[in-house]
Amino acid sequence: MIDFYYWPTPNGHKISIALEEFALDYRTISINILQGEQHIPEFLAISPNNRVPAIVDHEGPAGQPHAVFESGAIFLYFAQKTGKFWPEEPVQQSIVTQWLFFQNASVGPMFGQCGYFNGYAKERVEHGIERYCGETKRLYGVIDKRLGEQEYLAGSDYSVADMSTFPWMTEKQQNLHGIDVTAFPNVERWLATVGARPAVQRGLAVMEDDLKVGNPTEESFKAMFNQK
Repeated sequence: MIDFYYWPTPNGHKISIALEEFALDYRTISINILQGEQHIPEFLAISPNNRVPAIVDHEGPAGQPHAVFESGAIFLYFAQKTGKFWPEEPVQQSIVTQWLFFQNASVGPMFGQCGYFNGYAKERVEHGIERYCGETKRLYGVIDKRLGEQEYLAGSDYSVADMSTFPWMTEKQQNLHGIDVTAFPNVERWLATVGARPAVQRGLAVMEDDLKVGNPTEESFKAMFNQK
């Protein structure tokens, strides 16, 4: 059994989708980032950077409980634990890893900052919007080009790279980032394909009623952005 520390954000959805795709038994433990629960000592002991998601696998290595934080590390842990969604051939392993790290190093940070300046900042900051939302559109172009060459991000097979990237590009995220996805037809095709997967739909449904995008209250803003 895996304890899944979670709030419905793009990073959280990455791992709720992964748990469903990998068919792992889990229980969801809510960490309400709107109320600052990510800062409580019990959670910090599992996720030192006070970010969701995080997991504790009670059947970890040598049968001992094992905690993992950072979504990219969780994906690699699941792949190593199960052997699923992970190619055997070394070159293909490298390609999957590259696109997984591309999401963690580029898509997440840039899309996140675009979302902050478009939907959370207390005042409109044109330079921030131009910088981060411009970079978001550029990354959409990178992904669109890749998906014009391959069916999925890492090649012909669906992989952890797709699971990791998809939640940052859902319709709600497109609206937050000011993206017209019809300008990126290969992305649009890929989103429809990945979004139709039953495990993806189940992952997105976890605590769906608690999902909130943009326009935080004053208290939620302080809790989410480490001012409380």
